[in-house]
Amino acid sequence: MKLAPWSAAIALLLASATSLAARPTSIVFESNAETADGRLYGQYTVNCNDGRSVELTAWDGNRKWCVATDSGEDCQKKQISAARHACEQTELVGPDGLATQARPLAAYSR
Repeated sequence: MKLAPWSAAIALLLASATSLAARPTSIVFESNAETADGRLYGQYTVNCNDGRSVELTAWDGNRKWCVATDSGEDCQKKQISAARHACEQTELVGPDGLATQARPLAAYSR
């Protein structure tokens, strides 16, 4: 039967792909802020294991967690879900407005 080796190979491939995804290592509170129309929100920084730092905001009394500063479309109900989503993003917008490939900000050294 050739089904067992193929199933094992596919399972191994899927497991290795998920282990390579960037993960959040810490979530740090930065400050409270207020929008122009008076809505309060909290600003957080998520540090990822690939060296990136991503901004996260909390809205509606920490019931809505969003990547970046808007409270629009890229939001989650749980803090850890939003942090994972922020670290797993593969494309970031560069200073010129074009999408750039995510790169670690610092090299690891020991």
